[in-house]
Amino acid sequence: MSTRPHIIIFNPDQMQCDALAHMGRNPAAQTPFLDRFAGNEAASYRNAYCQNPVCVPSRCSFLTGLYPHVHGHRTMRYMLHSEESSLFSELKAAGYHVWMNARNDFLPGQDETAFAKHASEIFYGNDVPPAPGPLQDLRGQPGSKDYYSHYKGQLGLDENGRNYSSDDEVVDAAIARAKAPTPNGEPLCLFLGLMYPHPPYQAEEPYFSAIDRSKLPPRVAERAPGSFEPKIETLIRQRQGMQGYTEADWDALRATYAAMCLKIDRQFQRLCEGLREAGIYDDCAIFFFSDHGDYQGQFGLSEKNQNTFEEGLVRVPLLIKPPKGVPVAPGIRDGLVELVDFYATAMDFAGVAPDHTQFGRSLRASLGDPAAPLREYACCEGGRLAGEVHCDESHATAPEGARPVNEYWPRMKAQEDDTAHTKATMLRCGKYKYVRRLYEPDQLFDLEADPGETRDLAAAPELAPVLADLRLKMLDWYQATCDVVPFRYDGRMNGEMIWAHLKHRLPPERKAEVMALAARNLPMYRILQWASGESSPL
Repeated sequence: MSTRPHIIIFNPDQMQCDALAHMGRNPAAQTPFLDRFAGNEAASYRNAYCQNPVCVPSRCSFLTGLYPHVHGHRTMRYMLHSEESSLFSELKAAGYHVWMNARNDFLPGQDETAFAKHASEIFYGNDVPPAPGPLQDLRGQPGSKDYYSHYKGQLGLDENGRNYSSDDEVVDAAIARAKAPTPNGEPLCLFLGLMYPHPPYQAEEPYFSAIDRSKLPPRVAERAPGSFEPKIETLIRQRQGMQGYTEADWDALRATYAAMCLKIDRQFQRLCEGLREAGIYDDCAIFFFSDHGDYQGQFGLSEKNQNTFEEGLVRVPLLIKPPKGVPVAPGIRDGLVELVDFYATAMDFAGVAPDHTQFGRSLRASLGDPAAPLREYACCEGGRLAGEVHCDESHATAPEGARPVNEYWPRMKAQEDDTAHTKATMLRCGKYKYVRRLYEPDQLFDLEADPGETRDLAAAPELAPVLADLRLKMLDWYQATCDVVPFRYDGRMNGEMIWAHLKHRLPPERKAEVMALAARNLPMYRILQWASGESSPL
């Protein structure tokens, strides 16, 4: 290409990989446009893993190419601050016009300068009447089976026969932005951070009735008390109070989630059609991926959790259509990738060098060659240390802690338990998944023999060598990624310290020059050379 491509990022919230029909894991799934997109134009990654199973840490990771542990971005209430860059700030500095909607979940709301640093334009929404809510209030009274389920069911339609949501508004605004010239002809970076299919589980027609519940795959049942289940899942289940749910109830919830994903599919189609109408589609690098997944009834749980790593929570859609001129062999890739690889790939397409050490790997070669090597292993992490109460959602949300009326109360309350909210890390390598929990026993799963993760093999003697190998790989990963050193250098002396070294060589009137050179952070030896008349300081 003679010009830089437009970077288009379509980012639904809480969409698991198996919601894509072309993955073949859920016969009830309907994503017709995404299926065609993967079959004709894009690579779709079957084993793409997020780096944290809740939104804020995941987004801080995939927008920087850094893992959540590097800068402490492992909570819902610690976001990117002024000293930190992102894909957006770097593209903006390189001449891109960066447009995003207000719901971004990576910028600190109290810091307006951060918004200006990372975005050229932010869409805050128009004065649109709220869409009709659920046809009935299914939550009921405290203690009822739906009180903490997040299930709302069928949404109503307005007088025009539709339910125009904030997501619909964002899609339309992004299309309008794509059709309008940028202020100085800059290439576009569009970031659509959508709400769906994040709970509440609710959808309108024609999506609500489009899902055939009889095709839903069998649900993985609740684990037995005292099993290998992480303590936090036991606590959440006890507090969610959904033990009265029948399989028909779970099917209703799962079908509604699939309906929400069908609406996402339609919205993505509208965006792509809008890019074509704008005449820029071929020049766009288009990324479709989610920040994390959803329990969706597996193990008797709804919603998500911060430090557990079942496949439905951590394996997400990732589809990439490169701009024209970049070879692509459409279809599914089975190798392991991480969402940090999105950052590296987008920066590669834009031709912008990262301004910090990062750990993503560009997927450009994989797009053109399905056999190109990918990652040996993929990692995900979450949780906190005992006593790190500022890292749990209960304490961070309100001084008095989580309130039972809040639908997220079961998860938030469970995080108050130090051992339950333990730091934990997942490593997927080949067919095995290893999970290390700081205050609980290790877990090991064979995902080929047991895709539902129902049998913990960590204590199996015959797999001791596998467990030891995966532990070493996790240690290697942590050692390689435990920190990053900024590209900028700091001076070891301030101006007064340097003048103290030079004042016996130079007349007093030269002090201002010395202080000016020190302010430019020149190395001491170069200033000394200058003072000795040996070279120019510049």
